[in-house]
Amino acid sequence: MRIVKEEVVAAALDLLDDVGMEGLTMRKLADALRVQAPSLYWHFASKEVLLEGMADALMAPVARQEPPGEAWHARLQRVAGEVRRALLSHRDAARVFAGTYPVSENVLRVGSVMIECLKEAGADDRTASWEAFGIVYFVIGFAIEEQSLSMKAHKAGLSSEEGDLLARYPAAALAMREITAGNADARFNFGLRRQIESLRVRAAGWEASAAG
Repeated sequence: MRIVKEEVVAAALDLLDDVGMEGLTMRKLADALRVQAPSLYWHFASKEVLLEGMADALMAPVARQEPPGEAWHARLQRVAGEVRRALLSHRDAARVFAGTYPVSENVLRVGSVMIECLKEAGADDRTASWEAFGIVYFVIGFAIEEQSLSMKAHKAGLSSEEGDLLARYPAAALAMREITAGNADARFNFGLRRQIESLRVRAAGWEASAAG
């Protein structure tokens, strides 16, 4: 049976939901597609290349809209939220994305939109790139934490040893209660808004430098 790259990536994302990052192998993927492993290597030379294809597919729905008159900071916040939703769309998808650096259509489009937001705000090329990476790192890290906490929630409660440790460190216990309180959306929006508010303050300095 002949397969195309898009079918392989779609099957890999489905398999990811079933077995997670550690369980995803080329052999299991070949079995899921009912093909021989060499058929996969025709499209993807290694698992790393496959993961890059999966990362690109995850970003396919992101940054597709361009509402007229949308301010740069609103667009940046919206796209960052779309990236988070994409990374939560499959089990361990945030980990897949974090370990790849694909030069591909969807990933480059998303990155370009975020960088252009910051250039519109007055940032120079390097600052815009670095600030965009900072936001992406926050989104990826938050999504990885969300998915890890989701998996932990399926397990038994704290061990007696963990309970004793939290009793010794009440500030950490407070943080633990916060991140397990089912308030992920609120915490994500809080952190993202703080980053963008800081950028808006600094944007005034970028504009002043450009004017001077």
